[in-house]
Amino acid sequence: MAIFKRKAAEPADIVAVPSGRRPLSLALQGGGSHGAFQWGVLDRLLEDDRADVRAVSGVSAGAMNGTALVSGLAAGDARAALDKLWREVNQSGGRNVFGDSALWNPAQAPDWIKDTPLWRAGESLALSMSPYEFNPLNHNPLKRVLKAAVDFGAVQASDIKLFVAATAVRQARARVFETGEITADVLMASACLPHLFQAVEIDGEPYWDGGYLTNPPLWPLTGDDTPDDVLLVTLNPMVREETPRAAGDIVDRLNEIVFNAPLIAELRAIAMAAEMIAEGQLKHGAGAYRQVRLHAIEADGWLSDLSLRSKFNTEWSFLNDLKSRGRAAADDWLTTCLPSVGRQSSVDLQARFG
Repeated sequence: MAIFKRKAAEPADIVAVPSGRRPLSLALQGGGSHGAFQWGVLDRLLEDDRADVRAVSGVSAGAMNGTALVSGLAAGDARAALDKLWREVNQSGGRNVFGDSALWNPAQAPDWIKDTPLWRAGESLALSMSPYEFNPLNHNPLKRVLKAAVDFGAVQASDIKLFVAATAVRQARARVFETGEITADVLMASACLPHLFQAVEIDGEPYWDGGYLTNPPLWPLTGDDTPDDVLLVTLNPMVREETPRAAGDIVDRLNEIVFNAPLIAELRAIAMAAEMIAEGQLKHGAGAYRQVRLHAIEADGWLSDLSLRSKFNTEWSFLNDLKSRGRAAADDWLTTCLPSVGRQSSVDLQARFG
């Protein structure tokens, strides 16, 4: 079940949609190694070449994908840049790249042991330790991955608008870094899970994972200098048909709810603004109240069979499976929803939030 009920494009709209490339903003959610699903989505969109990406916002793995995309577009081969990013993630062995522990690696353990009381007790013990205790030298292989895969000079000079969110620890607010500010440290801050990594300090302020307060940030994509169409690509399923009962399943579902909450709040605000504009209570384009056309490629259905633990899995076969799922999801979207781009939203926010 999907949270976003799709709107069918009107026949007149399908006929009237102009040929050629269509301006689009991307909003990329975070989700550890599940970000390889977005790799597949972007790979298929780039292969198709009808989406003209002019702005990208992201958090954590979504921010990494977005930055690699912008870097690759500057170099003339964005698909190769994304391939390079995920090959580097794989070759780093997953050790701490997405919060994994070399001593407590879910990807390396046999499936039968992961739901035993002993394993869960070990997980609890690992989470009770501070990263300032078990990693005092603050080693983080993610920096090597990013420097190997991304040309940050090209990113900072790009005409594509890039927004990366992180959580300011002391101020408890979302900080959105823009194109000219994007560095490896900014991406590491956006992906910093506080129970696994030391806070990343930038300009004297410590930062944690941006997904706690915005996942991904949508408001930067509602400005008058970005496209009217926004494609949201999520990594955390919104809907679960069954109530979790096992300890691990409860933790997984709680994680999904916590990291989806900021997105739901922003979607509700966008739906309310659209309703007020439609009723004449707000003027379209007045201040921050610009109506955008929203589209979505959701994790629901495509990633619903995966657990929280699999977000730490960077085995090449698993990453390529996620990529294949992303390509299939994007292919479906290109067939059913691309005709709406430039004309109307292809998802019905009013059905959920109106």
